Amino acid sequence: MNALISTVEFDADLLKKYDRPVPRYTSYPPATELKPEFEEVGFRASIAVSNYKKTPLSLYCHIPFCETPCYFCGCNTIITQRKTLAEPYLEYLTRHIRAMAELVDTSRLVNQMHWGGGTPNYLSLPQVDQLWNTINRYFRFEENAEVSIEVNPRFLDKNYLLFLKDLGFNRISFGIQDFNPKVQKAVNRIQPEAMLFQVMDWVRDAGFESVNVDLIYGLPFQTLETFRDTIYKTTQLDPDRIAVFNFAYVPWLKPVQRLIPEEALPPASEKMDILKMAIEDLGAADYQFIGMDHFAKPNDELAIAQREGQLHRNFQGYTTKPESDLIGLGMTSISMLHDVYTQNHKRLKDYYQAIDSHQLPIEKGVLLSAEDILRRMVIMELMCQFELSKNEFEQKYHLKFDCDFDEYFAAEQVELHQLEADGLVRLSPNHIEVTPAGRLLVRNVAAVFDTYLSQKAVNSFSKAI
Repeated sequence: MNALISTVEFDADLLKKYDRPVPRYTSYPPATELKPEFEEVGFRASIAVSNYKKTPLSLYCHIPFCETPCYFCGCNTIITQRKTLAEPYLEYLTRHIRAMAELVDTSRLVNQMHWGGGTPNYLSLPQVDQLWNTINRYFRFEENAEVSIEVNPRFLDKNYLLFLKDLGFNRISFGIQDFNPKVQKAVNRIQPEAMLFQVMDWVRDAGFESVNVDLIYGLPFQTLETFRDTIYKTTQLDPDRIAVFNFAYVPWLKPVQRLIPEEALPPASEKMDILKMAIEDLGAADYQFIGMDHFAKPNDELAIAQREGQLHRNFQGYTTKPESDLIGLGMTSISMLHDVYTQNHKRLKDYYQAIDSHQLPIEKGVLLSAEDILRRMVIMELMCQFELSKNEFEQKYHLKFDCDFDEYFAAEQVELHQLEADGLVRLSPNHIEVTPAGRLLVRNVAAVFDTYLSQKAVNSFSKAI
C-alpha cells in the first residue's frame, strides 16, 4: 500500500496559494471542451470500435424532475410538481434507450448503472418499474453489477425503498448537506434530523450494500461549530461513503442561488477552518480520505481499490470498475467512450425533437486525440492513486515512449518542480508522488498536464478548495 494513501495534511498557506479555478477532472479533456460542432457519426464510429473490443458498459440514466428547488444545486433540473410531465419523458427515454441498444453489441455486459437527477424518486413506483424493465429488456447486466440510485429523503417511505431493493438496486445515495435547521431553511432543503435517521434505518433494513451521503460546506449560516455537529451526526448515521463538497456560489451561472443571502455565507477563513475540522473529525471516525471531497470506510470498495492502485474515475466520479464505456441515457446526460465524449440536449424540447427526428439527442461532443488519451492516463493516475511510477505507467497502459517520460513531458517539468518546492509533490527519477499536504490540491497537480487550461478557467471551473 502506498503510505500516502493513509494520510492527508491540512496546510492553510498552501490551500490559500493554490485555491484557484481548476477542473474536477471527472474527464480529460474537461467537459468544457465539448462543442456543438461535433457530428453524430463520430459517436457511432466509437461505439462500433468498442463493440469490437467488447468493452464493458456503464449506464447513467437522468431523471431531471424535482418538486422544489434546492438553492445550492448546480445540476440540470426541471422544477415542477406536475407529475404528468414524467409520462412523456419516460416515453422519449424509452425510445432513446432503444436507439442506443441498437448501436451496442448486446453481448457486452453492464457492470454498473446509476440513476441520477434531479430526483429519481420523483417517479412513481409503477414508473420506476417501467423504466427498470425497459433498460433490462435492452441491456444485459453482470451478475454482480453495481446498481445505484440517488434519492431525496423528503419524498421516501419504507415501501419505496423496499421496492427499489427488490427490483435490483443495491446501492443508494442521498443528500444531507447540513443538519442545522437554519442552514436548511436558507437553502430551501428542510430535512428534520429524525427523518434522516429514519430513512437510514429503512435503507439498512432493506439491505442495500452501500450507502453514500453528501454534505456541503460553505452554505449560509454555517459555522465551525454547527458543521462539527453535522459531521458528528453524519458519522452516527454510519454511511459507507461521505462526500463533503465545497459550495460554489455562482449566481451568474445558477440564477436560483440569488435566493441565498450572500451576506450569510461564511467567510473564506471560516470555510478553511470548517474543511480542516471535517477532515480531522472524519479521519478520527475511521473514514479514509479518497480524494478531493470523498471519504470512505477502510473496508469500502473505493478505499480498497485505491490501496491496490485500481481506483478509476469518470463523469460519475470515483469508481472501482475498470475502463468501461459510459452511456448517458436521458436529457443532459454524458456519454464517455474511449475516444469520444458527448452530452445530450439540456432542454426537453430539443431532446424530444432530436428523438422525433430519429437522431441521437446529442447536443455537443469532442473527439479525443492520441495525445488527449495519453494525458488523460497521466491525470487519472494522479487523481486516483496520488502517485505515478513512470516505468509501471508504461507497462500498465502498454505504452512505449520514443523518449523517456520526463523528456516527453519536458514542458511540464518546470511546474512540477515548483509544486515540489511548495511541498505538493515529491519527485524522483521514476516517481511523481502527491504529498499528504498536496492531496487536497490534487486537481492543481493534475492541471500541470492539462493543455486546455486558459483564462476561461476563471468562469468555467470551481476553485480547488
